[in-house]
Amino acid sequence: MSKSSTARALSPLADELARARAMINDIIIGKPEVVDLAFTALLAGGHLLLEDLPGVGKTTLAQALSLAVGGSWQRIQFTSDMLPADIVGVSVYSRADEQFEFRPGPVFANVVLADEINRATPRTQSALLEAMAEHQVTVDGQTHSLPQPFYVIATQNPVDLSGTYPLPDSQLDRFLLRVKMGYPSPEQERRLLVEPDRRELLAEMPPVLTPGKFVELIELARRIHVSDPVLDYIQSLVAASRSDTRLKAGLSPRAALSMLQTARAHALVRQQDFCLPDNVQAVFPALAGHRLQTAGIAEVSGDRIAAEILESTPVP
Repeated sequence: MSKSSTARALSPLADELARARAMINDIIIGKPEVVDLAFTALLAGGHLLLEDLPGVGKTTLAQALSLAVGGSWQRIQFTSDMLPADIVGVSVYSRADEQFEFRPGPVFANVVLADEINRATPRTQSALLEAMAEHQVTVDGQTHSLPQPFYVIATQNPVDLSGTYPLPDSQLDRFLLRVKMGYPSPEQERRLLVEPDRRELLAEMPPVLTPGKFVELIELARRIHVSDPVLDYIQSLVAASRSDTRLKAGLSPRAALSMLQTARAHALVRQQDFCLPDNVQAVFPALAGHRLQTAGIAEVSGDRIAAEILESTPVP
């Protein structure tokens, strides 16, 4: 699809996407950048991790996104005693048919809200790995496909809170973006105090998009034009991460491909038919921060190094 045809295709779908963004911004007060990054992750075909302290709106945003996507959705409240079968399902013997019958778990939905995912043990967390990577699950040697589109929108509390388990590197890598909510400003908090409960607004939120339209938007995002200077910029950021001696390893080629597609999706969210360095800058911290593992330097985090790389790399 050419640049001009992408622009023509963008017009009818962009209005519906804009309505969905506006509705969520009415519920999630004062966080337009967070909402844009959340939509960006989904339009890039990836999964989203919302991380912050309890009570700042992570679950509310995740629920609003699941309503915006449309289709089926399931909420899984992760706990320390949860088992993998509680997520993917289990095979049960049927006396009537004299054979095992698969009973699907809550992962069989278009959107799975994994609430407080890091309160489950690593073994239970790993039950989502195949689902997130391959959009399928395997139980007792049988493979079962998941509905399309398929997203995991997970929330997690900071790992220094009691009762939490750190997500393994392999699990973190399955999340395209990790986004932090942050506290509201005093003006935004006053609105929360005087306006209707956000749960009431969620209950009144009508569906805007459908799974089919979301698939169309994903395909459209993949055709957003990216110029050679923007590709050079992405490669420069990746190279800077690989040369930083504070890191165990730099960003992988898969991360570079994810950065490209995420920047395209961010351009689509902003209703652009071409990608700019600004789009790369907007997504880089959320894409790179949880992938950059420091080499035993406690006082330096991946988020900080990602910010430094972004600041020091020349913009085309």
